[in-house]
Amino acid sequence: MPDGRSRKDIKVGDLVEVVQKHHQRSGELTEGLVKRILTKSPQHPHGIKVQLDTGEVGRVKNILEED
Repeated sequence: MPDGRSRKDIKVGDLVEVVQKHHQRSGELTEGLVKRILTKSPQHPHGIKVQLDTGEVGRVKNILEED
């Protein structure tokens, strides 16, 4: 299952769980749809940084399967 560390696994419109900067300590996840992919490199050890459709920014921890 893709885990959000490879840019190629994430597409605009995907449903994902991200951890926002101020939630890194607690690990609290925010669910949303990817609006923009902010990380330029193909991989990132802490997760690809994205902007959600709500405007929130975080690193992808999980890519959720939409039914």
